[in-house]
Amino acid sequence: MPVSSLASVTPISPWRTDAYRRLAVKLERVVGARTAKSFEPLKLRTVGDLMHHLPRRYFSGTELSDLSQLQPDEEAAVMAVVVRTRSFNTPGDAGYRPGQKPRLEAVVTDHRGYLTLTFFGKPHLISYWKRQLEPGARGIFAGKVREFNGQLQLAHPEFVILSDQAEHVAGNAALAAASQAQLVGLYPASGKLRTWTIAESVGLALATLDDLSDPLPEWVRADADVAELGPALRAVHQPQDRDQIERGRERLRFDEAFGLQLTMARRRSDAARQGAVARSPRPGGLLDAFDARLPFTLTAGQVEVSEQIMTELGRDQAMQRLLQGEVGSGKTLVALRAMLAVVDAGGQAALLAPTEVLAGQHLHTITQLLGDLGRAGELDAAEHATGVALITGSLPAARRREATRRVAVGEAGIVIGTHALLSAGVEFADLGLVVVDEQHRFGVEQRAALGAKATSRPHVLVMTATPIPRSVAMTVFGDLETSTLREVPAGRADVSTVVVDTRRQPGWVDRAWQRIREEVAGGRQAYVVCARITSPDAAQAPADGEDLLPGTDDQAPAVAAEDLYAELSGGPLAQLRVDLLHGQLPSEQKEAVMQRFAAGESDVLVATTVIEVGVDVPNASVMVICDADRFGISQLHQLRGRIGRGAHPGVCLLLTGAPVGSLARDRLDAVARTRDGFALAEVDLEQRREGDVLGASQSGSRSSLRLLRVLEDVEVITQARELASRCIAADPELADPGLADIVTSIEERAAGDWLERT
Repeated sequence: MPVSSLASVTPISPWRTDAYRRLAVKLERVVGARTAKSFEPLKLRTVGDLMHHLPRRYFSGTELSDLSQLQPDEEAAVMAVVVRTRSFNTPGDAGYRPGQKPRLEAVVTDHRGYLTLTFFGKPHLISYWKRQLEPGARGIFAGKVREFNGQLQLAHPEFVILSDQAEHVAGNAALAAASQAQLVGLYPASGKLRTWTIAESVGLALATLDDLSDPLPEWVRADADVAELGPALRAVHQPQDRDQIERGRERLRFDEAFGLQLTMARRRSDAARQGAVARSPRPGGLLDAFDARLPFTLTAGQVEVSEQIMTELGRDQAMQRLLQGEVGSGKTLVALRAMLAVVDAGGQAALLAPTEVLAGQHLHTITQLLGDLGRAGELDAAEHATGVALITGSLPAARRREATRRVAVGEAGIVIGTHALLSAGVEFADLGLVVVDEQHRFGVEQRAALGAKATSRPHVLVMTATPIPRSVAMTVFGDLETSTLREVPAGRADVSTVVVDTRRQPGWVDRAWQRIREEVAGGRQAYVVCARITSPDAAQAPADGEDLLPGTDDQAPAVAAEDLYAELSGGPLAQLRVDLLHGQLPSEQKEAVMQRFAAGESDVLVATTVIEVGVDVPNASVMVICDADRFGISQLHQLRGRIGRGAHPGVCLLLTGAPVGSLARDRLDAVARTRDGFALAEVDLEQRREGDVLGASQSGSRSSLRLLRVLEDVEVITQARELASRCIAADPELADPGLADIVTSIEERAAGDWLERT
């Protein structure tokens, strides 16, 4: 599939400038094929990639600390020899106890004092570090000095071992520089790729960039007050002083912000120039009939946002809008009204959901809301009815053929589906609106792929129940206008949240199951959420998207849904009707389980995060989240939003073994303190990286941002956005070769990531 078919803007011919041609050179042409291969695990493939792989820390000979003079809480870099190492609680150690966290201790000396190095990690990491830190090994160790049990130590220091071979190849030059007080960088490295190899390769690459022309227009550099690119790259890799380092990093941070904002500005401009079909609702049509039947009044926020959307749908420019809101604020209803307006105007609307469970839930909710207005072609259909179709990957062949036929001929005005909607076999009669639910699960390129199925550019409405801080909205959603729903409809009950320390309060776990029995006895229902599907030694161990987060205790295996289902249904909840739901069940079984729970035919649903969004069972009043430290703040907020959706007060119990004061426990305490999703979003952003802001992956550690941090660099992002908008206003076709190359590099990287992940 060519990149141009995925990109959301007209493609540009690449590399018009000397700078981008030289930065695009493959590493193997500079360092040789064998060395270039060792950079693959770090995804460093070109000179440009290597230039943006910056040292984590710098040191000089004058800064190498004397161990006898170290003080607690100071940053130190020491050159020392390993005296001894010892591992604790790994298989084969005396007193080995499964479930306890393995650690490694090494004692080093510079012949003036001693220092303990402490490492925690999985057994295979402990073994790796132990091999590196053999007695007699000499290295440089850097980190923050702590005091523990009366002794000084470095916890998880960065280090490089100066083997004879490494020194012969590159270490001597680096150590010579250090001894002359020049700054030497310690690079993020991998097992087979040492920091000295990276430093030597950087030197070779910099030699190819002498007299590098700057792709940024001079006026942009002047307004941004940043250094030229060539000197900035040399400043961060071969600095003379720390001011030079910061000046170089300022330029690279700006480049990252400006590249994103220029790409987003061009996407906005491109969308505005490409005409769309106006989709105004027909008076007395389907939307009016639907509104007349609503058994409740829209909130003021729903009315305001709906008017905004209807105005934009009535224009001949494609709407590009993000709808964010609190859990339960009624985003789906607003989106459905927009879809009905498009159907009234003779078009079709597609709703793209991230999971089959959510797609099925949307089908259930929308068909229930529409009633006979959604049964076109059936005997009991209303006068203005339309058809509703579901398309997912596991749909039986016959049902999928019939659904795709109805979509292709226009019988289905509303089409709900998963990634299956992107497949080549799905064609629309007249796609007028694309609604993307839970945007953080999709990327810009997936939106574009669905939009490519329309004969003219469709309107786009993106929904997320994860509140987006302004700083993120300017980057991740920079090509969209933003609407916000803060008001939750009347009638929602309160939900209290309690953190249960399973190590210090093990008896509270039994109390959690008792609380479920009490709620069920009162006629209500419960969720039990697990981070894994199966036990770790099973063939299919991963959960539905389980991810280890900062501060998580990754040594204790998470409770598996299948195991806990068996334990609860045969033990504490034996008298109740317990069901199991996870992403690996057949589609028909998942649908049947959800229907039973929604109908009140089961009491307890043991599930993974497939219930995170969109599931609406007002009778559910209690939720127990096992291994809650395995989930991010936004996930916990979403999960908690599944209860308290009716008149019954809810209680959410967060079970965790994370110690007080850890990042994981801080996350849980934050969730317990407030139900304000916007406040939680800020806390979440402080702890986690921003996600891939252009491609398919938009969460967690997969961030494509190298230097930019959207919380800390709001001023840089704002400045870059203003300058990028001025550039596009003056040069919408990107005739400036430097600007064209910047956008090309961003779009190609985004499209390439999309192709790798689909």
